[in-house]
Amino acid sequence: MKFSVARDTLLKSLNLVAGVVERRQTLPILANVLMVLDGERLSLTGTDLEVELVGRVQLAAKGDAGDVTVPARKLADICKSLPEGSEISFSVSDGKATVKSGRSRFTLSTLPARDFPNVEDSMGTHQLTLKQGQLKRLIDRTAFAMAQQDVRYYLNGMLWELTGEQLRFVATDGHRLAMCTLPEKVKAKGEGDTQVILPRKGVLELARLLMDEDEDIAIVIGSNHIRAMTEEFTFTSKLVDGKFPDYQRVLPRSPDKAVLGSRLELRQAFTRTAILSNEKYRGVRLKITDDTLDIVANNPEQEEAEETVPVEYKGDSLEIGFNVSYLLDVLGVLSGDKVKLSLADPNSSALLEESEEGDSLYVVMPMRL
Repeated sequence: MKFSVARDTLLKSLNLVAGVVERRQTLPILANVLMVLDGERLSLTGTDLEVELVGRVQLAAKGDAGDVTVPARKLADICKSLPEGSEISFSVSDGKATVKSGRSRFTLSTLPARDFPNVEDSMGTHQLTLKQGQLKRLIDRTAFAMAQQDVRYYLNGMLWELTGEQLRFVATDGHRLAMCTLPEKVKAKGEGDTQVILPRKGVLELARLLMDEDEDIAIVIGSNHIRAMTEEFTFTSKLVDGKFPDYQRVLPRSPDKAVLGSRLELRQAFTRTAILSNEKYRGVRLKITDDTLDIVANNPEQEEAEETVPVEYKGDSLEIGFNVSYLLDVLGVLSGDKVKLSLADPNSSALLEESEEGDSLYVVMPMRL
């Protein structure tokens, strides 16, 4: 195997793939990247057995075909340390890979390509094509609400739901819920509706790859895997085997109190009160009266923060407690000038959304303070 490639071209693809490779591996080969050369097309594959990523590089000239695996991080670090615009020549002989550029020469150990694990190629049941920008928005608006290490493993991921021509992403950690529905209709191939849970790592890796907003990305949903493909990469992730909770039941049914306020003002007020909230529980009290929202936080050191924000509200006064971090997470992903907070009573969840016709809904459970 032998080829030459521009350092910048190789590094771009290598950076994508190396992100999937875990630093601490049980199997030595999982720390490696699989390189396969076929004519002028070089593919790089990294996997941790849950997520697999294949990056593709178009070479300027044909090389000697072959395949090999080399340490992913070391190869990426070598490419990073070489000067921009330089040319790299890569060759393999006697179980060693040689990387040359200018006066630099590196020899890396290799492992046979045949030992590299392959994610099974199963047929998908549903196929659709989106713009990368659309997919990134769906993920960005909901990913923060995924659980991190919950024993209810199906919460450590994101629900992708395809019903008719509607695509919806939902994430929850049991204390809050985020939901975003694609406003545009999607043309999906496949029988009936489907629901799959993409694991947390898969969601975060996929979001990292979506860099060209206007470029298409093809998605294939199978029973065990999901695959996303563009010209530059193919991303495959295992799915979480589990039943996602019925999120429709969590949505507050009849909140009769609606508070409308400036998103920026509320965000700044919550940020300031959070400074003196209890570090462990992060609770703040919201006191709502006609056209006024008072936010109060205090902590075990007897310190207190109080903010008053003008809002649009008419009705009975209400006092309710929330984890301020959850409210700030929502205000951080919403856009638009105004935010609408719908409430029923101090023991019911709150519904947050953009006041205009938004595509996202957020539910936050109250706290007893």
